[in-house]
Amino acid sequence: MNKEYIVKCIKELPNEVANDLLYYIKYLRSISPKKEENNKGFSFDWEGSLSELADQYTSMGLQHKAMEWR
Repeated sequence: MNKEYIVKCIKELPNEVANDLLYYIKYLRSISPKKEENNKGFSFDWEGSLSELADQYTSMGLQHKAMEWR
């Protein structure tokens, strides 16, 4: 299905439903994820942030500590 077909179907609708259709379109746009948000990927800018604690904690120790903080 392409956008031209959708436009054709919209043009065939009675004018009375135009407001309902516009409301629904706005709703769909509000719940649809933005394209740029989908293409961000993962950020690893936090990597190495706890390196100064490496001699005090193991990775398992840090996991246990994080569970205490929750």
